[in-house]
Amino acid sequence: MKRLIKKVAVVGSGVMGSAIACHFANIGLEVLLLDIVPRELTPEEEKKGLTLESKVVRNKIANTHLTNALKSKPAPIYSQAFASRITTGNIEDDLVKIKDCDWVIEVVIERLDIKKSVFEQIEKYRKPGTLITSNTSGIPMKLMVEERSEDFQKHFCGTHFFNPPRYLQLFEIIPGPQTAPEVIEFFQKYSSLYLGKTPVLCKDTPGFIGNRVGVYSMAMVMQLAQEIGLTVEEADTLTGSILGRPKTGTFKLGDLVGLDTAINVTNGLKQNCPNDTMIQQIKDSKPLNFLLENKFLGDKSRKGFYYKEVDKEGKTNRYALDLEKLEYRPLNRAKIAVLETAKQAGGTKAKLALLLADQTKAGELIRKHFACLFAYVSQRVPEITDTLFPIDDAMRTGYAWKYGPFQTWDLVGLEKGIALIEKEGYTVADWVKELAASGAKSFYKVENGKKLFYNQNTKTFEPIPGQDAFIILDNIRATNKVWGNSEASLIDLGDGIVNLEFHSKMNSIGGGVLAGLNKAVDIAEKDFQGLVIGNQGSNFSVGANLMMIFMMAAEQDWDELNIAIKTFQDTTMKMRYSGIPVVAAPHGMTFGGGCEISLHADKVVAAAETYIGLVEFGVGLIPGGGGSKEMTVRAADLYRKNDVELNTLQEHFLTIGMAKVATSAQEAFDLNILQKGKDLVVVNKDLQLAQAKREALVMAQAGYTQPAKRKDIKVLGRQALGMFLVGTDSMMAGKYISEHDRKIANKLAYVMAGGDLSEPTLVSEQYLLDLEREAFLSLCGERKTLERIQYMLKNGKPLRN
Repeated sequence: MKRLIKKVAVVGSGVMGSAIACHFANIGLEVLLLDIVPRELTPEEEKKGLTLESKVVRNKIANTHLTNALKSKPAPIYSQAFASRITTGNIEDDLVKIKDCDWVIEVVIERLDIKKSVFEQIEKYRKPGTLITSNTSGIPMKLMVEERSEDFQKHFCGTHFFNPPRYLQLFEIIPGPQTAPEVIEFFQKYSSLYLGKTPVLCKDTPGFIGNRVGVYSMAMVMQLAQEIGLTVEEADTLTGSILGRPKTGTFKLGDLVGLDTAINVTNGLKQNCPNDTMIQQIKDSKPLNFLLENKFLGDKSRKGFYYKEVDKEGKTNRYALDLEKLEYRPLNRAKIAVLETAKQAGGTKAKLALLLADQTKAGELIRKHFACLFAYVSQRVPEITDTLFPIDDAMRTGYAWKYGPFQTWDLVGLEKGIALIEKEGYTVADWVKELAASGAKSFYKVENGKKLFYNQNTKTFEPIPGQDAFIILDNIRATNKVWGNSEASLIDLGDGIVNLEFHSKMNSIGGGVLAGLNKAVDIAEKDFQGLVIGNQGSNFSVGANLMMIFMMAAEQDWDELNIAIKTFQDTTMKMRYSGIPVVAAPHGMTFGGGCEISLHADKVVAAAETYIGLVEFGVGLIPGGGGSKEMTVRAADLYRKNDVELNTLQEHFLTIGMAKVATSAQEAFDLNILQKGKDLVVVNKDLQLAQAKREALVMAQAGYTQPAKRKDIKVLGRQALGMFLVGTDSMMAGKYISEHDRKIANKLAYVMAGGDLSEPTLVSEQYLLDLEREAFLSLCGERKTLERIQYMLKNGKPLRN
């Protein structure tokens, strides 16, 4: 039976409930958000003459929680305008409205009695066949549905989002004892396609998968750090980005999630997993007890393993807890020699080899951590999952690890991992030893473009289910490479479509990437039907190679710099006017030059989590790869629809001049960086390249025709230039901007006005590109600009005046 989700009810509006409601609104659903009715009035409400029967009071809890969520950062919603899709109410008055909902999700406090009471009320009003789920992080499904009807139980399961729901991809699905198979199948497909999640099917065991493994890992790192004699800073540095994990590391992660929550979940696992010997061996933590006794609960109380305070002089001072003395001391940036060496080692596999071989305390922590983690996950199969890959999926998408435990084990080496476990006194599951005895070297392998995992039940390697919906470059790069250099590779995606991916540092745009773009267009025009520009790294591109620009400008090699900028401009224009459709697939950070590449594609298929903008102002420049020109063109194209020409141009000018960055792909439409009716947004980043390929193929098969070069762009000349110059003078007089900021803004104004023309005039794109390049080069000669670029290169962020 086809099932449509048009309206969702979220019962429970706390931190998770409101954030889940926002994410449903993100994908276009109508949402009903409910919570309990307050039991007493505040003094302010009494003064206003309100009563407990007043609607504003009765809906206060849901309204307050939603308002707080919408103000929080990172934002739970793609665009503040989407909040209009959420209607608030209370359980007593409005639960009857769930009869019009297709899915009701319970997100109330983690108490079984309260959840059962809520489900009893829900059953009174739900229509038969309505999906009912719980966002519980650990309460067994079978206990929650006791005494519920057969239809309720058939359509009930756990659907566990991870916090924050917008950003973390994990979506744990936990069947109840009577859940219909088609309900589980529906949630697996729906969560991937519409919610942008990675569905992970879990058994109804304590902590499910993500928290069972994640909490054990976190608790053991904390325990090992204290036993070895490492500081919290050292342990966090060792278990952070160097391992492909969030830079928070472990102790800072505890502060983030809440130390009371962390210890409650740990104690809950110890209580509910009596046969899990490794969980039972976790020791009582004196530092955690100290923090809880003093109500130092982490970020929520502004004090945990770390805290900061501002002194009388306005200086921010940071502190960390001494694990032995249980006293706070000034924060010390961890300086660990092996980490500096490992950072230069290349890939993660090489980094891990160096860390494991280290004979200091740092190496000891890494060895003991991996030993207990590898042993633990090997013993959890098949207890918490029938096969191994869901554990990796859960840790990657719920805890933001780049590599799950078994994937990390593959990087270390199967046999080396077994030896490490046994040397540290832990036990390896028999099925892992059987795998090693068979001659296999890893848990995963790639064959014929598909990733296979070892299934211990069948004792064979099998394809990971669901891969056919995705294009995974790692799986096809070796066999489908058409062309490549040190910074870019052209990969055949099949069906006449090729993909150009960047692999320069942070996917920055330098000579190698520009050569790749030109080569990709040439090859695609000759041998293929269309071109996609996309990658599956952390970010699409952080922008132009600033070091290259800085060196040329510092050496005053103006001819060479002029050629470099013209090459960039010519490349984006070659994409725009190629004989094949070009589709850009931006995601993550898409700044400066990365944004300019997207602006010149025939179509953009953006991941929902795309943070895109022309940010060159931050380093004292204007967009020089066609971005200043393109925003002028896009403003001019709106003149026909909007008579207020100066206001339209000013909006596009401010997008560049204020270095605005869309915090989601949906916000990029508001900035006209993405264009409504032309560009698309994909919620699930894993589906992005497949969708981009489809769009390129559709355009090609529809008879793509190379567009004619534009010579009809209306620029406003002195009328606009005068307005801009008066504005920048006023901003400087009010001390909102520096003299150098005014100079940059005035250069941009000259370009976007089309120069000092006496009247509005129609010009070509090349005319605007020449103005843009001249302005860019002149700013490169400014000492202040060089200082800003140098600061950016050193600190990774723009200099603020």
